[in-house]
Amino acid sequence: MASQFGPLLRRFRLRAGLTQGALADRSGVSERTIRRLETAAGADPRLNTVDALAAALGLDPGERLELLAAAGNQEPPRQAPEGDDRLAEAAGLLAHELRTRLRREEEQRQIHDPVPLPMRWHDGPTELVDAWVNIGRAKPGETVRPLHLDGTLDQIVEVYQRIPSGRLVVLGRAGSGKTILTMRFVLGLLGVNRSGDPVPVIFSAGSWDPRTTPLRDWLTEQLLRDHPGLAAPGPGGTTLAAALVEDGRILPVLDGFDEIAGGLHKAALIALNATTLPLLMTSRVDEYRAAVESTDVLTSAAAVVLDDLTPTDLADYLPRTTGRRGVWEPVLDDVRAHPHGDLAAVLTTPLMVGLARTIYSDTPDHDPADLLDPARFDSAAAIERHLLGSFVPTVYRHRPRRDPHDADRAEHWLGFLAHHLDKLGTRNLAWWQLGNRMPTLLRMFVSGLVLGIAMGVPAALVIGLIYTAGVGTSGSGLSDGFSAVLSAGPMEWLAMSLTVGLAHGASLGFRGTVFEPSRVRVRLRAARRRRSTVLRRFAVGLAVGAGLGAGLGVARELGATFWIVGRLADSLVTTVLFGLALGLVWGGVWGVMAMFEAPVDISSAASPMDLLNTNRRTVAVQSLMFGVVTFLGYTVMATVLHGPRLGLVYGLSYGLLLGLAISLGAASLTAWGAWMVFARVWLPANGRLPWSVPEFLEDAYQRGVLRRSGAVYQFRHARLQDHLTQVYRTRR
Repeated sequence: MASQFGPLLRRFRLRAGLTQGALADRSGVSERTIRRLETAAGADPRLNTVDALAAALGLDPGERLELLAAAGNQEPPRQAPEGDDRLAEAAGLLAHELRTRLRREEEQRQIHDPVPLPMRWHDGPTELVDAWVNIGRAKPGETVRPLHLDGTLDQIVEVYQRIPSGRLVVLGRAGSGKTILTMRFVLGLLGVNRSGDPVPVIFSAGSWDPRTTPLRDWLTEQLLRDHPGLAAPGPGGTTLAAALVEDGRILPVLDGFDEIAGGLHKAALIALNATTLPLLMTSRVDEYRAAVESTDVLTSAAAVVLDDLTPTDLADYLPRTTGRRGVWEPVLDDVRAHPHGDLAAVLTTPLMVGLARTIYSDTPDHDPADLLDPARFDSAAAIERHLLGSFVPTVYRHRPRRDPHDADRAEHWLGFLAHHLDKLGTRNLAWWQLGNRMPTLLRMFVSGLVLGIAMGVPAALVIGLIYTAGVGTSGSGLSDGFSAVLSAGPMEWLAMSLTVGLAHGASLGFRGTVFEPSRVRVRLRAARRRRSTVLRRFAVGLAVGAGLGAGLGVARELGATFWIVGRLADSLVTTVLFGLALGLVWGGVWGVMAMFEAPVDISSAASPMDLLNTNRRTVAVQSLMFGVVTFLGYTVMATVLHGPRLGLVYGLSYGLLLGLAISLGAASLTAWGAWMVFARVWLPANGRLPWSVPEFLEDAYQRGVLRRSGAVYQFRHARLQDHLTQVYRTRR
């Protein structure tokens, strides 16, 4: 279907009467790219590119889905059933994005290289399965014969569809392949789904707190996190995400019930039993058994247990992962001869087999026969520690890149991230939460310090230059300029640091502990927005300006001198009026900007870095607008007070500096701004992370240490995260 993308794009373009150049101007996609997409047989365009082209061509929802399907090597979705077109289109786009993402994730994790590890399961224990009359949705007086659900990985969709209630619990040991099974399940179900069927979505259950958040609300929050485009208005005044959940168009795949915080498994199971939602849930056996014994089984749910890998499975798989003939034979012989030995016990889970494959098959100088050394490995736990501990050094030392990270430093940085997640009590590595463990006062201090230096140093230098030149001042010459720097610098730096720090603290007080990523993008075409949104923003801007004016006025009465503000406001009254004037401007601009904001596309947050880049662009535009408006407002006020000549001088010097301060201050109160302060400056300066954090995270993903789960990263496996946490704390 990918080869059909070029002809399909060309047909839509010709129908619209556009040349390739005209389409490039309208869509923002380069003419060269459009020419390549129309002529290259194997074109593989990015989702954002396809979306921009579809918008420029004015395609209707069905044609847009057809173009997306051609780009993703999928058959076009069938027509949506009668009903709300917005929900049908949103569900179709969500399914397409999930299919594309999970296929790439499977490729990244080498699941099909060379072949998938065999996975089998058998029926779960009777005490962990509900009565079959409930599973079969039997009417009173009817009987239902139990089904045998044994199967293999490629049969998971077939097995699930045989369950009348649509509720299945998949149990298995740590590393038994539960997450891989959920990926196969979602891809398989998307491949056979009919129009209107629920879209299967994987949710990491470990982040759910059933005491504070109802299940449907939590599902909606996770959808909004991973797919910000679903924040667009849906039927009934809710978001598309909430409407999809409430309308039954989402099939939850709850991965990791066992990772819900300790003591909450019972509450989670009670909450799940209060709903009739079809779902697939994975868990370790012991945690699920404990939850069942404390309350009840998952209502109407069948259960299966994943089997261990056998020596035959290993013999069919490991030799195919390397070109070195016979290298795995000593290990396979030992496993066959000692099926209950330590090494055989370790190599029964896909996790440990995958680690062994990476360490020994993918590196030419490692011999798997080392695993047979009884002096080094006197227990199964010792072998597992060796595999977990050798994985990170192996992928960094034997997979060099253009700028490879030193293995020891990489392990230290990864250890900090694992330690950070452990303290937060989550498996989700969100870029906007890297400063969350810091106490509020320390976060206020750090943000004030970093932004104060960024804004105060240029301010002091410009003030020094102004006094050196003697323009609009009582002094002139180098000595006067130097004196101005010494006297103005600390005060300007202190004022800006306090302002940013207090604003950061106030934002934390209103928002909690997290600056959430923005779910909007700024576009040139205005849209209709509710009047209440514009008025609310105007009121907030006015309140901020009034607070600024009052704060500056009080500071002035206490003897403080702010050189930049002092060019316009040299008394208490004028200082307060100065703040009010800027507040009026800021509130008006912020309100008007609401008209140019639109929800991001569903496909635009396909990875953590995509969401980061989307937020950076939005914050940059918003902050730039505040800065420009502040500069123009300052220049106008300076011209009114001091005349055109000094007004222009003050505007191009103090006004620009104040605009810069406002831009940086506004940016710092966003998720992207907090990321810049803590993840790009503070944590690297303390040696906890590298200076190039985005490149490091993506590199760790490419090496297989991290995986993507929507808008967040996760470690390859919880056991790897726990191992890195322990190593990091031991070395500290």
